[in-house]
This record gives sequence, structure tokens and C-alpha cells, in this order.
Amino acid sequence: MSSSPLPAPHAPRVPARMRAIVLDRFGGVDELVPRTIDVPIVGESDVLIKVSVAGVASWDAVERQGEYEDAFGIASTFPYVLGWDAAGMIAAVGSAVTRFAVGDRVYAASMPVPRGGFYAEYGVVAEEHVAHVPERLSMAESGVMAWDALTALSGIDLLDLAPGQTLMVFGASGGMGHMVVQLAQQRGIRVLAVSSGADGVALSRSHGAAAVVDGRLHDVVAAAAAFAPNGIDAAFVTVGGSVLEQALRAMHPSGRVAWPHGVHPLPATPPAVPILHFDGDRSRAALERLNSLIDAGTFTPHVAQRFPFTRVQDAHRALREHHVGKLALDVAGDDAETV
Repeated sequence: MSSSPLPAPHAPRVPARMRAIVLDRFGGVDELVPRTIDVPIVGESDVLIKVSVAGVASWDAVERQGEYEDAFGIASTFPYVLGWDAAGMIAAVGSAVTRFAVGDRVYAASMPVPRGGFYAEYGVVAEEHVAHVPERLSMAESGVMAWDALTALSGIDLLDLAPGQTLMVFGASGGMGHMVVQLAQQRGIRVLAVSSGADGVALSRSHGAAAVVDGRLHDVVAAAAAFAPNGIDAAFVTVGGSVLEQALRAMHPSGRVAWPHGVHPLPATPPAVPILHFDGDRSRAALERLNSLIDAGTFTPHVAQRFPFTRVQDAHRALREHHVGKLALDVAGDDAETV
């Protein structure tokens, strides 16, 4: 059921049409094209966000290629708008919304199916999946954060490690991994960061990892044995592969592995310890808890590169190249905040 948005006094009028980056069919990078489309309808429990910055993530490329078709039990329709993460300003609210008002700075974790994502000037999302931008974070940092940070927090909760226990984070300099390192370190967990490249090693060190190893250059199993001679208590996986399978041999017999759904490839040979598959919690309670942790600590998403709205194809090409942290799309153009 839909309802009319409730405008605030003197609020800018929401247009009927908006700029968006769309897919007319699934496929390669060249299928991402600019288009003017209808602004999405705001339901009674929804907010409409005027997007400032949208996150560009690895799963966007997978979705662009059609790999998520039928995954959500809803048929895809075109034009199709990608974008799961964003930050911006509330432009309108549904009649049942109580926590947000027009003009609020917010970030959100949405899903492109069935109402479209955040590669657009406006995005609609249920109030449940929206939070206020923390005071010390920029729009860009908040805009790339939601899904990775919430999944990181869910996995750390699932592992339930005590302060002083050990955690190997595999892919520790990537989009989700660098957030896992920070949230685990904030909880007093000793982190072995398996990172990538000199910049990735530097990033993990700056986030307080107790030890860091470049997984492309050095022996991860030896590093793990030196870090925890009796075995590592837990692992958090953000990327699979043969090096990971070898590294999981360093787990303590009572250890366990947090493995988010969607991380591939899955191990060809299962490790000797349990793998706990899970999804990120994007509920109101999870978002509020994440904001509390941000307010209480130094957690900061790392934005490696920002792309103008019209260079979205370059942003997707960059997903295939080495980078640390997150990539961002400046939907608001020249009005977007700097990092």
C-alpha cells in the first residue's frame, strides 16, 4: 500500500522524474547507461532519500551480470537500478514514519529488487533500514558503509569471541574486511589481518590489527602459527580461494569460521572446524547498535576512490582492479561532500 509523501514546511518539491544509471538488460559494464526515469513511490512506512553518495560494491558487478536473477523470489524488471548502500537527505516520508523528517542526513541498507537501488538521484527504502549519519562521518563514508558494516557486526556477534581471543580476518583490507578489523579490535579481540598489497597492509595496521600478513606475498599458515601457536580461535572470511583453505589449517580444534553468504569460492575441501554461514542484520536495532559503536570508538570506513555519477562504468571497472576499502559514486555531483 502506498501513501503520499509528507513534505516539511518549505521543503524542496520532489520531482516526478530523476536521473538514474540503469540496466536495460543484464551484462557487462557497457550496459550501465544514464536515463531519466520516474521517482519511486513512497509507501506509508518508507522514506525517500535524495542520494548524495552511493556505494559501489563487488556484489553490484555480480548483480549487473544477472547472477542474482530469481535469487530473491521476485522477477527482475527493466530498467533496473543497482545500488544497495547510500547516504543522503530525507526528501519525503510516508504517513507512518516517526523517526525521520525531511532534511535529515541518513544512510541506508536497501535492496534493488523490486523498487530500484541507489544509482539514482532518489531512492526509496523502508524506515526500518535507515539510520542517521553519525556526526563524525562524512556522507561518502556513510554512503559506502551499511551492508558491509552490518554484515561485519553480525559475523563478529556470531563468533562471540571474548577480549584477548584471536581472530584471523581473511581479506582484511577489502570493503568488508577492513570494517571487521575495526569492529573486532574495538571489542578487544586480537586480530591477525590477512591483507593484500603494501597499501592493504598499511591500512590494516592503521586499524589496530595485532599482526598483518600480505596474503599475496607471504606464508599465511606460518604467520598464523606465529601469531597463535596453539591455534587461532576464529576466522572471518570475506574472500575465498586456495590460500584461505591452507590458512584455515591454523585454526584451533574448537575454532569456527564466520562465512557470509555470497562469499566465493566455497572451500573445495571443508576445514576441520565448523563454517557458520550467515547474512547481515539490517534491522533498526542493528543500525542503532552500529551507530552506538561508531560514536563510542574510532570506526571509519575507508573510501579508496570516488567517481562522478557519469563515470559509473569506470567505477565498475575499478572493482576488478586492486584497491583497498570501498568505492563510492558521487550521485549529487559537485554538491557532494568531500571525504
